[in-house]
Amino acid sequence: MKALGYINGRIVELDQEVVLLEDRGYQFGDGVYEVTKVHEGRLIAFEAHMFRLYRSLRELRIPVTYTIEEFKEMHDQLIQESGITDGAIYLQLTRGAAPRSHAFPKQSCPVLTMTIRPQGPVTTDLNLQGVSALVLDDIRWLRCDIKSLNLLPNILGKQEAKEAGCYEAVLVRDGKITEGTSSNCFVVKDEVLWTHPLNNLILPGITRQIVLDRIAKPLGLAILEKAVTPEFAYGADEVFLTGTSTEVMPVVKLGRETIGNGKPGAVTLRLLEEYRKLLREGI
Repeated sequence: MKALGYINGRIVELDQEVVLLEDRGYQFGDGVYEVTKVHEGRLIAFEAHMFRLYRSLRELRIPVTYTIEEFKEMHDQLIQESGITDGAIYLQLTRGAAPRSHAFPKQSCPVLTMTIRPQGPVTTDLNLQGVSALVLDDIRWLRCDIKSLNLLPNILGKQEAKEAGCYEAVLVRDGKITEGTSSNCFVVKDEVLWTHPLNNLILPGITRQIVLDRIAKPLGLAILEKAVTPEFAYGADEVFLTGTSTEVMPVVKLGRETIGNGKPGAVTLRLLEEYRKLLREGI
């Protein structure tokens, strides 16, 4: 089992020097990315990730040069050659290499890079204990719906959370919770799920949508896609995060406030149980 990389059709070692100096992703963050979970040798929600990738490319006006079938072949090749059955595949597409200038180059060809690394499931102990999250101002740009390479505010927030001994930072814009630095955020109050609506202020999370469409709705849970204040969340019964790597993660402390009784709630744990069933079945 070995972590590997992929660039424009070639499998490479991760320590090979393959990035061009004038790649616009390297110089400007002019590109997009996706991360797809590999579980027991299967890609999880692969088409949903690719549809989101295509949307991000369209929004940034980066040409689409691969089909979903071609992307699938590349992912399968990385799984096969690496021997990794539980991990994550990171895919990045930049506008390409060209002499440095802010405006789009007249001619450039998108550059595709990918990596695969082992990644085990979130430990059950963490789910059963729950995690803490900071509450920070959302200082990101206004197109958070695009999964772009521009992640400095996310990095700063995640680092601040790490230094505070927290799992994540939950972000607040104009007095309302948007999402985490690398996750979507849900609040449970009286068995109603509250989460920020899909717009330019949050990423349309794949796990977020799976939880809503494939789990919460069939369970008969009421859903409100409506932004809430931190104060509302402090008084909620449960808070949890969702994401490809996060899965469904209970938050038992938000900022300085204990959520509910300080333990993962029944709704969150049921959603996690159903999500992991879907993983075993293949989403």
